[in-house]
Amino acid sequence: MSAACDQAAAEVGTGVGAALRAVDCTAAEMTASAFGRLFASGGTLGTALTILLTLFIAFFAITLLLGRTNLSVRSLTPRMITLGLVLTFATSWIAYQSVVWNLASGAPDQLATILAGSGESATQTFAAKIDVVFLAIQEATQGEQDFSAFSPPGLMWLGAMLFLLGTVGVLVTAKIALAVLIAIGPVFVVMALFGGTRGLFTGWLKGLVMLAVVPIFVVLGGSLMLELAVPILAALTATPGMIDPQAAMAFFMIGAVHAALMVMMLKVAGTIVAGWSVFGLVPDKQIAGTGQAASSPTGHASSAVQPLNSSPAQASTGRAIPAAAMASAPPAANDSGSAADTRRSGAVWRASTPDLARSNPGAAPSRAHGIGNRFRPANTPRTEKFT
Repeated sequence: MSAACDQAAAEVGTGVGAALRAVDCTAAEMTASAFGRLFASGGTLGTALTILLTLFIAFFAITLLLGRTNLSVRSLTPRMITLGLVLTFATSWIAYQSVVWNLASGAPDQLATILAGSGESATQTFAAKIDVVFLAIQEATQGEQDFSAFSPPGLMWLGAMLFLLGTVGVLVTAKIALAVLIAIGPVFVVMALFGGTRGLFTGWLKGLVMLAVVPIFVVLGGSLMLELAVPILAALTATPGMIDPQAAMAFFMIGAVHAALMVMMLKVAGTIVAGWSVFGLVPDKQIAGTGQAASSPTGHASSAVQPLNSSPAQASTGRAIPAAAMASAPPAANDSGSAADTRRSGAVWRASTPDLARSNPGAAPSRAHGIGNRFRPANTPRTEKFT
């Protein structure tokens, strides 16, 4: 650990801001050292990376031999881009730090700073405000030694603990988990080479984005709750040695609401990431299920038979004629002496002429009606064509 991180770690107990700085510094150094031990030059898993790249090229050669693909720009471009990106982010710490680490850890803080409108880091500003809140509570309860949990000083400290767990607890936990995911990230980046393990890469990327989004919600939501707590803290410290019970209860309610808000923000972050298809790397199961459900009526409709040239009354009823029943029905002759015409498409039969329906409107059309309509003799005065 560097001297700067040692100094930051020594100041962990002095305040929330110092604790967050120590977490950031330690996480950055731990991620860099873990990256160097994996696939980088001199890493332990360098041989494993060589084997995986050999398998990737061998599988592509096998698909070429089997005729499953060809040597075209359309088939080679995605594979070459995937291979280049995997090699870059799995072996180069400069590229990995510039893209993955900076986007996952620096971009959320930068976005929160822009939204909050502060000139400095939004996370550090938020931590400094929390330190001010705890100093105010400490001054308000300075003369109190023994108090119960439901007394005004106890309610103040319970609210402070809930506020601390909802802000610093969630923020530090998200930062540590994010550092762990980034540290083992090269392993999941390599898994993007193969279709069978690509789901692990997409899951890792979703978890990375979720943990990167959480600090934005924590800082913005916590800043809003701190603004609501400012007049309550002013009422608590207005009279030295006296704690207003109503102000203490109000501060406790703010801490409880903030803790519930952070739980809701975690759920929202998970919901946002769950709907992401990760650039289409893995098809979404819900979309696939919807497509199957949408195509099922077509499949059922293809197994049913509907008259093509039926009357409007028959078309409105929409009765289907099963193929099995049609096959067993005897042929019937039309009014010109020829058999009615039928067509068979796969296992489906459709009646093609409404002669029987015109001759007997009350009866159902014959299942073999229309056979031979295409082979009508030339001297037949009928000139109707099947369309």
